Amino acid sequence: MTTLPRPTTTLTADDARRIALRAQGLLGAPDRRAGVRGVLRHLGAVQLDTISVLARSHELVPYARLGAVGRKAVEAAYWTDAHAFEYWSHAACILPIEEWPHFAFRRRAYRNRPHWHHELPDGTYDQVIKQLRAEGPLTATELGGAKKTNDWWDWSGTKVAVERALMYGEVVCVERRGWKRVYDLAERAVPAALLHDELDDSECLRRLVRLAGESLGVGTRADIADYHRLRGEQVDAVIADSGLVPVEVEGWGKPAWADPAALAAPPRGRHRTTLLSPFDSLIWERARTERIFGFTHRLEAYVPRPKRVYGYFAMPVLAGSRLVGRVDPAREGRTLVAKQVTVDGPKAVPGVAQALVEAAAWVNCTNVRVERVDAPELREPLGRELAGLLG
Repeated sequence: MTTLPRPTTTLTADDARRIALRAQGLLGAPDRRAGVRGVLRHLGAVQLDTISVLARSHELVPYARLGAVGRKAVEAAYWTDAHAFEYWSHAACILPIEEWPHFAFRRRAYRNRPHWHHELPDGTYDQVIKQLRAEGPLTATELGGAKKTNDWWDWSGTKVAVERALMYGEVVCVERRGWKRVYDLAERAVPAALLHDELDDSECLRRLVRLAGESLGVGTRADIADYHRLRGEQVDAVIADSGLVPVEVEGWGKPAWADPAALAAPPRGRHRTTLLSPFDSLIWERARTERIFGFTHRLEAYVPRPKRVYGYFAMPVLAGSRLVGRVDPAREGRTLVAKQVTVDGPKAVPGVAQALVEAAAWVNCTNVRVERVDAPELREPLGRELAGLLG
């Protein structure tokens, strides 16, 4: 086993929180010139999800960092000029195209996988590749149909084949059209200089561990492993050579690693006030969110309605570098509806109000209606703040 160096730097919990916020693009001046593409490169991965309330999660992530960037501009930034590709990282994620070679280890693992949930009918794989070569880019429906029945899991042979080709790296998702994947051959969609699997597993893992450390700023072994869903032993095998440095964080009680650039200058600058997608990489790992922010975050979309505490798509509110509440949003015409609002005390009211009004403007709503506030005594102060901001 590799002998790891002892930490020479000790961070306070507040230091670690600010480093994490800056690393995630939520503390300091946003890089507006780099735009959505800059956010993607900075984060290394933007998670996709089917749920759309205010907007889909991959739109909410750049909004949280850049403000009211146009939703069409977000899609164009991701999918034009072979800038990004979709693959399995933390989950289904949009990834910078330059990281294609570093997922060779995962593509190889899929090719060597002995068992799959879906059977692949004989000849179907070759037929899908042939059709994409002749007609692509195509959706699964255009390839011949995505499902055999109405059950979500009952994929057609065509869907099984094209998804298998996606995991193998022979096919790439080049955009989402009406939330359907649009597939094309990797040989057409990935720049020739990047279209290879030449890097061995160790080199791929070193790069992804380093990227995770840079995107997190500071994190435990579990934090770093979770970012691109690596196994703990994969992190252990390369972390000493990744360029990250060991640190001690007061109160964490676990070894941690930091990006040396994050330690070189104290985090300063403007604190972003915003609603966060539950799938935002700042908070997508529950244990880390609790450790850094003292905030228990759980997506309740798949929890039966009577058992929900905060709401279907409760979005944490970031203000003053802390998570200060939650909003479960909806839209009715030009009104943003806050079905349920949780505010962590009177001092948090202005931040929650600002986050609501800015989000409303972004989705072209001219009014905000609050239906329920968990702390009834804060309903009137929140209403006053909203009235003042809405004019």
